[in-house]
Amino acid sequence: MKSLPYILVCLSLLNGCAPRRDSSNTVTVWHWMTDRHKAFEELARRYEEQTGIKVKIDLYAPSDAYTQRIVASAQSRVLPDIYGILDKKEIFASFIESGFVADLTEEFKKDGAAWEKSLFPKALDVNRFEADNIYNVKPGLYGVPLDVTNIQMLYNKALLKKAGIKRPPSTFQEFIEAGEDLKRVGIAGLVSGWGETWMIDCFASNYAFNIMGEEKIMATYRGEVPYTDADWIKVLNIFKELSEKGVLAEGVVTKPNKYAEQDFALQRTAFAFNGSWCVNVYHDMNPNLDYGAMLPPRVNEALPMRIWGGAGSSFVVNNHSPREDKAVAFLKWLTQKDQQAFLAVETKNLPSNKEALASIPKILSEFAGVMDLTTHPTIWKYNENAVVTEKFDKGIQSIIIGEKTPEEVAREVQEVKERELRKARK
Repeated sequence: MKSLPYILVCLSLLNGCAPRRDSSNTVTVWHWMTDRHKAFEELARRYEEQTGIKVKIDLYAPSDAYTQRIVASAQSRVLPDIYGILDKKEIFASFIESGFVADLTEEFKKDGAAWEKSLFPKALDVNRFEADNIYNVKPGLYGVPLDVTNIQMLYNKALLKKAGIKRPPSTFQEFIEAGEDLKRVGIAGLVSGWGETWMIDCFASNYAFNIMGEEKIMATYRGEVPYTDADWIKVLNIFKELSEKGVLAEGVVTKPNKYAEQDFALQRTAFAFNGSWCVNVYHDMNPNLDYGAMLPPRVNEALPMRIWGGAGSSFVVNNHSPREDKAVAFLKWLTQKDQQAFLAVETKNLPSNKEALASIPKILSEFAGVMDLTTHPTIWKYNENAVVTEKFDKGIQSIIIGEKTPEEVAREVQEVKERELRKARK
């Protein structure tokens, strides 16, 4: 079977002959967000009332089914006016290169870049291709962030108080001590969905940035620094210490995130590692839960703690839509302050418009307050080979359960890295 980028490139040759649909007064939006569908429909109703332009909101879920529909529609050249691309940057680039995504750079720059300035820069970066991007995409902005997200630590205020912990820990040593204090009074420490390896990768990435900094991480991905380097051993030792000190909740390495969310919401654990989307989840499970957000406690005081975050969800405009101007106008309206505030209240997601922050709950403000510290693989210049990443993440699971040492995992990961480098050179 041909890869998606190959298919899209072939299709781009046909797009010049593809018939354009008749223009109409209806803009069609395809999305996958079940929790936001009613809110989108209400906003579409308001928009039609204000402008006379109808917006048809179509939901296709779950996200895997949605992605399959988008790919099939691209192959058939019947994409809607507005849609989202739920995949890595390489696939996003393929859609752009194949002519399925409009370049919105000029729209963002109009009126003194008013639209661009109203949105979180970190959210825009997910949809931005820089001048030296490795995908050879024309530099510019190609998507519109609807909300922002980041992944932090959560702490239960009542459980910390019960253990005599007066403030959330800010250093890793303080965190270990807090875990031991909680254990003494029979309270589990940290829970997360580490049965999903991407969440382990995220947590490890946080500490890699704090321990060695971005440049050394990128050098590792380029093959210039080995995983047996002392700093990578320090990253792996984080997990060893958390496990040996009894800070981790039981079964954390096999726990899907939805079950980890239940553990924290029902006050079975004092800490959780989760994303800002959890505010909505926890509210549904336990509306009275009293908790706060904090950065993962630092190991190295000399470097900042970087956390994964950016645009939570984004829309693009179909470059072949005869209603492109209407689609852009709707997305501009959708990301204005009032509409963003409505979405934030209704869905408990962080707004992408900075001016809407005054309308959000306090716990969401704690997430929003550290957006400047976010980073994400989709904006990095280099990414690790997927096979190497899988070996690294599964190795961490082995460390947590005491099956392997950090040094053993580092050697095994480096062996896979060197094998993949040799393959790439052939």
